[in-house]
Amino acid sequence: MNSQEKIIVIGSGIGGLVSGLILAKHGYHVQVLEKNHQIGGSLQVFSRDKKIFDTGVHYVGGLDKGENLYKIFKYLEIFDDLEMKRLDENAFDIVRLANGVSAKHGIGYDNFRAQLKRSFPDNEADVDRIADEIKLYCTYFPLYNIELESEINYVEHTEVLQVGAWEHLSTLTDNEDLVKAILGSGPLYAGLKGVTPFYVVALILNSFIKGSYRFVNGGSQIAKLLMKKIAENGGEVLRRKEVVAANYDDSGKVRSVICSDGSEFECDFVISNLHPKETIHLFGKEHFKTAYTNRVNALPNTIASFMIYLSLHENTLPYFNSNYYDYYTDNIWNEEFHFTEEWPQMTFTSAQVSKNTKEYAESISVMCYLDFNELKAWEDSVRTIVKEGSRQEEYEAFKKLCEERTLNRLEERFPGIRSKVKEIYSSTPITYRDYVSTPNGSMYGIQKDFNHTHKTQINTKTHVPNLFLTGQNIIFHGILGATIGALVTSFNFVDNKQVIEKIKMYD
Repeated sequence: MNSQEKIIVIGSGIGGLVSGLILAKHGYHVQVLEKNHQIGGSLQVFSRDKKIFDTGVHYVGGLDKGENLYKIFKYLEIFDDLEMKRLDENAFDIVRLANGVSAKHGIGYDNFRAQLKRSFPDNEADVDRIADEIKLYCTYFPLYNIELESEINYVEHTEVLQVGAWEHLSTLTDNEDLVKAILGSGPLYAGLKGVTPFYVVALILNSFIKGSYRFVNGGSQIAKLLMKKIAENGGEVLRRKEVVAANYDDSGKVRSVICSDGSEFECDFVISNLHPKETIHLFGKEHFKTAYTNRVNALPNTIASFMIYLSLHENTLPYFNSNYYDYYTDNIWNEEFHFTEEWPQMTFTSAQVSKNTKEYAESISVMCYLDFNELKAWEDSVRTIVKEGSRQEEYEAFKKLCEERTLNRLEERFPGIRSKVKEIYSSTPITYRDYVSTPNGSMYGIQKDFNHTHKTQINTKTHVPNLFLTGQNIIFHGILGATIGALVTSFNFVDNKQVIEKIKMYD
């Protein structure tokens, strides 16, 4: 391929930005088109009450020296400029069950084992088996370990993709509370009994064991650094450029994309960071095979979320350097987390880190599962900074109800927290849909299912000859997953061995 060719990247989520930067570093002319005013997708932040809140990224793993994301970020030349705070060595996550059992996840495998054994002294051998199994499953994924090949891999051993997380852990211990303690951080991947594969749990949990961090003043710094590096390599990131159509040549290749403001961008290649379903809709289903379109459109997506963002009175709540997963039901991986009288049945609570954070927290974020169907009445409304739409009073009333319910739950596990809250802000699955463009506000895109592994696998190549995919649906979601997915996408254009060898240099 001619490295002077022009590549349009649609969407400035981390998958799009990393793909764009790798290709810009290799001499391609890259333009990233973002529909919103702010870049970054789930890395976006917002400011309220003079405090910065993350919309989606609260902590990330794999950032200890020599680990996978550390190496990739060093290769991308952004690591040294990141401002991060390492989470509690002995409790980056704390899982608190409805029956009063509490368990901590520690950084480093020895510590991870030790912390769990403190909560489950009668199951020490089980803890060791589980930790060994997590490490073993990670070896089947070469690129996750910054390798192109490995002696054992999931391509030759597809059986590792077909193992259920809950089901497998239940064979390693007969203590269900221990299973729940391991899987209690399930909101990181929207875990479901009978659906979520064990390899997803292993890859994600392993990364956090290998170094968990929060970002000072939010995850948007990653997006800003990537944008800066793209510019340094001759590319550009353009805001308020919503791609709405494409022009094709006689061979079926995309020759230009058209934005809602009428601007047109010619291209040799297009990389879509949009959800595959949204990509098909944008580029026209007639350009894709019917079987592919039907498969993608039929794939279930992970559940959506309701978020509250709490601005706190000054010096009232001591800063906590752990994330809390609190459950108010015995069934922690229950697909039926609907809006009943018991909602929310789960809360994830994280303190924001600012440059001012010392002894006290300035603000916290709380996430709960919420099915998009609860907001069906308002699904046709759109409201972003770019599109200033409005929603009915009933919608605002529903948000207030969700806020109140969530605060009530929070008070159960953080007694007295209500009195420390200065201001409350919130977002719904519709908010997330509008800003991040995932179907029905899904947190993590396509739901990985160990019962249907091939159906949920998405290739970076599409049936349009010069259209490629990137983002969280390629490998798995999150900063690490989408970044590795971006590597896979870039390998369609650059020498994969050369890139991997450069990344491996950063130990």
